[in-house]
Amino acid sequence: MSRPQQELIQRAIELLANSRRAVALTGAGISTPSGIPDFRSPSSGLWSQVNPMVVASKWGFRANPQAFYEWIAPLAEQMLTALPNPAHLALAELEGLGKLHAVITQNIDSLHQRAGSQRVLELHGHARQAFCVRCQHAVPTDQVLEQWRITQRVPRCPECGGVLKPAVVLFGDLLPHDVWQAAENEARHCDVMLIAGSSLEVAPASDLPLMAYHAGARLILVNYQPTPLDHLMEVALYADVAEALPAIAAGVREAIQ
Repeated sequence: MSRPQQELIQRAIELLANSRRAVALTGAGISTPSGIPDFRSPSSGLWSQVNPMVVASKWGFRANPQAFYEWIAPLAEQMLTALPNPAHLALAELEGLGKLHAVITQNIDSLHQRAGSQRVLELHGHARQAFCVRCQHAVPTDQVLEQWRITQRVPRCPECGGVLKPAVVLFGDLLPHDVWQAAENEARHCDVMLIAGSSLEVAPASDLPLMAYHAGARLILVNYQPTPLDHLMEVALYADVAEALPAIAAGVREAIQ
């Protein structure tokens, strides 16, 4: 890393090492090193290939669940086989050191939990299960995907025959109320927020750094690209999360031991 980047990493280390209640906010960019594509990269993002209102909205799902499954099934397969990368492991280490109170994530891939993070607030749901839209019966995702592989038709509930919908938040859906309330509470009471791999372009998740800032928290950004809120950041580090976050975690470990 360049000298300016190293100086920014050192400042991030100081903020986290001296924090009383730090939280992390993560987006799709933290999982791209694990092979999961993000949504908004100009050439490789998922939304450059499909119209999200057609395949990933509640209206699109109701109108054409077949198109939804044709889009999400390959992505779900990637998520089930992906492994946590060093960025996920670094956040789990910070929690283990007592320096991260929670991870608030926009991701649905469960990689934070698989890396060892204990308190993960999933704003957009998760891909571990699907629920019947008629009777709410829950089915593990691997069973849903197996049904899809065999039939290439919309998976159906084994109890009532209703359509199965993954436990993810689609465009037009409300966020899980209890999760959002917990995330708001973390934002309003943290003294440092570490933002990793998020473009901060999706509301209401993008409101959380604003809440934290106005409550007096210091903000740290680790992301490849600038965001609309960079002017509020104490540290804005444009770098690979899989390199920068482990360096930050290692520095915090050394600083507090």
